[in-house]
Amino acid sequence: MAEAKMTSARPSRRGHGPGGMMTTEKAKDFKGTFIKLVKYLGKYRFTVILVMIFAICSTIFSIIGPKVMGDATQKIYEGLMNIITNSGGMDYDGILRIILLLLGLYVLSALFSYAQGWLMSGVANKVSYQMRKELAAKIHKLPLSFYDKTSYGEVLSRITNDVDTLSNSLNQSLTQIVTSLTTVIGVLYMMFSISWQMACVALLVLPISMVFISVVVKRSQGYFVSQQEYLGHVNGHIEEMYGAHIIVKAYNGEEKSTKQFEKLNNRLYESGWKSQFMSGLMMPIMSFIGNVGYVAICVLGGYYASIGTITVGNIQSFISYMRNFTQPLTQVANISNVLQQTMASSERIFEFLNEEEEEPDTQYPLNVNDIKGDVIFAHVKFGYDPDNIVIHDFTADIKQGQKVAIVGPTGAGKTTIVKLLMRFYELNEGAICIDGLDIRQFTRNDLRSLFGMVLQDTWSYHASIADNIRYGKLDATDEEVVQAAKAAQVDHFIKTLPDGYNSILNEEASNISQGQKQLLTIARAILTDPKILILDEATSSVDTRTEILIQKAMDNLMKGRTSFIIAHRLSTIRDADLILCLDHGDIVEQGKHEELLEKKGFYYHLYNSQFEHEEE
Repeated sequence: MAEAKMTSARPSRRGHGPGGMMTTEKAKDFKGTFIKLVKYLGKYRFTVILVMIFAICSTIFSIIGPKVMGDATQKIYEGLMNIITNSGGMDYDGILRIILLLLGLYVLSALFSYAQGWLMSGVANKVSYQMRKELAAKIHKLPLSFYDKTSYGEVLSRITNDVDTLSNSLNQSLTQIVTSLTTVIGVLYMMFSISWQMACVALLVLPISMVFISVVVKRSQGYFVSQQEYLGHVNGHIEEMYGAHIIVKAYNGEEKSTKQFEKLNNRLYESGWKSQFMSGLMMPIMSFIGNVGYVAICVLGGYYASIGTITVGNIQSFISYMRNFTQPLTQVANISNVLQQTMASSERIFEFLNEEEEEPDTQYPLNVNDIKGDVIFAHVKFGYDPDNIVIHDFTADIKQGQKVAIVGPTGAGKTTIVKLLMRFYELNEGAICIDGLDIRQFTRNDLRSLFGMVLQDTWSYHASIADNIRYGKLDATDEEVVQAAKAAQVDHFIKTLPDGYNSILNEEASNISQGQKQLLTIARAILTDPKILILDEATSSVDTRTEILIQKAMDNLMKGRTSFIIAHRLSTIRDADLILCLDHGDIVEQGKHEELLEKKGFYYHLYNSQFEHEEE
């Protein structure tokens, strides 16, 4: 069976240096990703602008506070001096007015802060909702070839971890950037209004801070990118191992799985602790630089106060502003690291959304209502990889109502043929026609509505048995569901369950046997009443007695319908109208059972080898 295999997660974008040491690299396009994110937020621009206005207002009221508090300090200082010199008393009314003004400023600041937080939370959640909606829609638009080279965990990581990272960043960091920048500008203005000499000393903190910030950010970005990437690899490995835990245990693969997990987890740990360590350096570095500036201001302020150049209240205000000046710088430093991680996540999200989609349906699709079921394969050539062709030159003419069996050794291309027929993949060359019409002239939905498909690998989902059967025809009545179940020989089994057709299958459908799952998928196909049937080893998972019953039901179902049967047990397709023998992607023989046996060629040897094996 020439099917594309699911590979592990896509190769890492990071390399390893000598001795196994990790090397880092920056995001592929930080600026481009940032522009895309800004454009994506365009629909929320009014709310975001309002949030910024509220954040600025909240910050401005907060900035005015220390100046007012300095006035209160000066009033108290002057009152104490009056008491000491017996020249007057304390101006309690003036102090009270200043305190009430200060209280009002801080209340207004808190209200604006609450409003901007509430609005920004709404925007962040709407963006998260919209992105997950678009990612989910994108999943259905991507060709199957994408999933042949991408693990499930990689896709899940983008929908969950990356979107969460972006949402949290928008919710917390965006307003912090606005408030921090406003604080820096406002505080600088207030400091210069108090003393330009002391303000110039305070400004010396900026270039020193920027040097350290740039060094840390440059080193940390690669680790943040790596952290998100290896998180996807770890998720992919866990999802694969959990989904196949029975196989892992049956083949004693726990040790191998654990080693693989440890390898991926160690890489995640290594990039994770380095990114967090580099991020954690921001606060102590900025605090140290800020404290040095704080000491310099205290010394200079004391000198100016002693010579009467500046008041005590202004010194107190300036010291408060100095504290407020270093704090937003520290916040900007921390936010810069968060933004690096946000851009790394956004880049992965936009990469996924920009993946090449399936070839679009024709703008003028043909109607499928009058399709009868003639199928023509005309010089079909196909490969999952252009350098590895699976089907070389497949040509066949199948008439309406014919029962066509496709046989051949594993890897011959049997399942690939029906995947091409249902347009899961696009041809490299040639054409496939139904009733003389190229299948590309139909929409994919209309084309696939013609088919009923039962695969070797069964599929069910967490819902009732009735809903699982009804999946192929959502508007089917309960009576139709029961009739389909009876035709598939599964009605008796369902009625033995405590809740009958309302019995719930768990997520892995492990509460019923593999054979029973196969019967449910056959009932699903019967319910759709298709024009063309595709049966890929549909009876491979049932016992001999059940297989005979299913075969009778299938014979009734296949009457008047074009049917493609992929079979390894050749004894089940003796009555086929046409047998196509595939080997390495080519038809080596075709005809009826007796005709092919008389030729004593490929089919003859294939049939006899299987018969002899069964006899043994």
